[in-house]
Amino acid sequence: MIHKILATSALALSLAAGTMAAAAPEKSAVLDTYADIAEAKYADSLAAARSLQAAVDALIAQPSAEALQAARHAWLAARVPYQQTEVYRFGNAIVDDWEGKVNAWPLDEGLIDYVGAAYGGPTDENEFAALNVIANASFSLSGETIDAGKITPELLAETLHEADGIEANVATGYHAIEFLLWGQDTNGHAPGAGNRPWTDYAQGDACTGGNCDRRGEYLKAATDLLVSDLEWMTGQWAEGGAARAALMENEDAGVSAILTGMGSLSYGEQAGERMRLGLMLNDPEEEHDCFSDNTHNSHYYDGLGIQNVYLGQYVRIDGTLVSGASLAELVAAQDPALDAEMKGKLSGTMLALGRIKTAAEAGFAYDQMLERGNEGGEALIMGGVNGLIDQTKSIERVVSALGLDLIEFEGSDSLDNPNAVFQ
Repeated sequence: MIHKILATSALALSLAAGTMAAAAPEKSAVLDTYADIAEAKYADSLAAARSLQAAVDALIAQPSAEALQAARHAWLAARVPYQQTEVYRFGNAIVDDWEGKVNAWPLDEGLIDYVGAAYGGPTDENEFAALNVIANASFSLSGETIDAGKITPELLAETLHEADGIEANVATGYHAIEFLLWGQDTNGHAPGAGNRPWTDYAQGDACTGGNCDRRGEYLKAATDLLVSDLEWMTGQWAEGGAARAALMENEDAGVSAILTGMGSLSYGEQAGERMRLGLMLNDPEEEHDCFSDNTHNSHYYDGLGIQNVYLGQYVRIDGTLVSGASLAELVAAQDPALDAEMKGKLSGTMLALGRIKTAAEAGFAYDQMLERGNEGGEALIMGGVNGLIDQTKSIERVVSALGLDLIEFEGSDSLDNPNAVFQ
């Protein structure tokens, strides 16, 4: 028995030595895989946005409860590939400069359409918080009268989006479309998403909410703009695209870009701004997909995006696998134990985010989890937060193991200076 144990131990040592001796992939090959996955993710996001575009066109052409529900389903499906692209932020300037057009949040929805009486009106911080451009064919901006008689992609992108330099004036992207499909979620911490009636797009006397033609015009303009924005970004990652070329200029800087995206999304953005902050404030308005109650999926697919760039693997919406030389292999060649640690941390985070997703799909909505005193909800959310923080520590170790310059990840007051949240 002793000899068998010794033999097994010797074999394990031999295998470990073999792992340590495995040749590292070329950094250029790792960057190629990362860029290939980016191109595939944005192409999938574009394909899903085109499906959403078709559903929106059908809703506008022939409004019905069924058509509205089909558009909502298309929006939810479109979020799956897009959320997995968010790991390309922070390290890639082209993505960071562009991302606010398509995924900015939270938004002052009164800028776009009618809102409930409890919403409030213009504030010192944002005089356009209740502009309601759908109901107003002209308005004044910076002393100039704006003709909004026709709602076009250009009006949304060039004039209305971040009007007056205020980030909450979100006029474009997924969340503007989400609001137009679901309406406000007025349920607070109770279950239930927004419940905009299909008649908000009806014609003639059946129209509710007023200005149904302009509402359809806005929805179409925003959806068409989303498609064109995703077309542009997909091209940036194709062969010869600017984002791919920038990544390849310097191999060490390219690897740092991968890790910057992983660490910043893990820590400051997702663990902090998207999860911990909402829990501290117990505010359902801090949900990422607050109108549709889809936040559990947004968190899950953000986490999956981090994991799949480390592993160098992405499953496309048609089921095909995009894979190649990976950051994991690069780390394993340098420090197999650290690679195993990193993979374990990523898996643990996905398990925690999966628990949130499963609970929400079973009827325990994310807004309910955010309610003050809901211990079960707090435990679920903090499980995800702690997993993301923990994996960031391993990402920091990867930076050091690969001999890269120190990377400063995005932070969040909710994690770094909690008292500031309430000031």
